[in-house]
Amino acid sequence: MQSPDLQRISHIRDYCFEIIETISRYGNTYKIFSEDTDYQKSVSFSLLQIGELSGKLSDSFRNETAEKVPWTAIRGMRNLFAHNYGSMSMEMIWKTAKEDIPPLLDFCETILR
Repeated sequence: MQSPDLQRISHIRDYCFEIIETISRYGNTYKIFSEDTDYQKSVSFSLLQIGELSGKLSDSFRNETAEKVPWTAIRGMRNLFAHNYGSMSMEMIWKTAKEDIPPLLDFCETILR
C-alpha cells in the first residue's frame, strides 16, 4: 500500500495523462482550444483536480519537493478555477496545459518509480 502522498501523486499523474490525451484528441493548437468549450472544460477540470490533490499532500512532502514543483502556484490555480473560472484567461490555461503539465508528469513518474 502506498503512502497517502504517493496515492495523491499517482492521481495527479493520472490527471496529467488525461490532459495530454485530451490535447491529442482535440488538437494541439490554441486556436482549436480557444474555440471549443468542451475542450476548455475538460482541461480545466483536470487542472482543478491537480490543484485540489496538491493541497492534500503533506506539508513535509511539499516542502521536500518545492524546488522541483511549484505546489503553491498549483494550489493557487485551483483556487482560481474554483472561485473565478469565468474570468480566467484561456491563454493561461492553455499555457499551463502545454508547458507545465509535461514536467509535472515527469516528476510524478519519477517519484512513483
